[in-house]
Amino acid sequence: MTLLTTNWSTVWLMTGLGIGTVFCILVLLILVLQIFTAVAPKTTHTIKAGAVAVKEKIEEDEIARNNEQAAIATAIYLYLQSQHDEESGMLTIQHTDYTAWHSELNQHL
Repeated sequence: MTLLTTNWSTVWLMTGLGIGTVFCILVLLILVLQIFTAVAPKTTHTIKAGAVAVKEKIEEDEIARNNEQAAIATAIYLYLQSQHDEESGMLTIQHTDYTAWHSELNQHL
């Protein structure tokens, strides 16, 4: 029955080491981020210039997309307008009683 005996000093030591490791890593991460912000140059001007360039690109793409849609709509309209011819309205089908298909399908007659 050695399962019921627990070495509590070892349990608390392992718990303390685990929590201590997590907090040490968090402190190191905070220090590294502070060093990066101190070393990195202030790039607000380049970010604003980049944002303006992106906005202009989006506007150009939207104008191009609108032009493409207008060209497609015009092409479809012109195609459909030239597709209709004047029809006489008279049927020109001539019906015959005997065809080659009739003899093939009705060989038993």
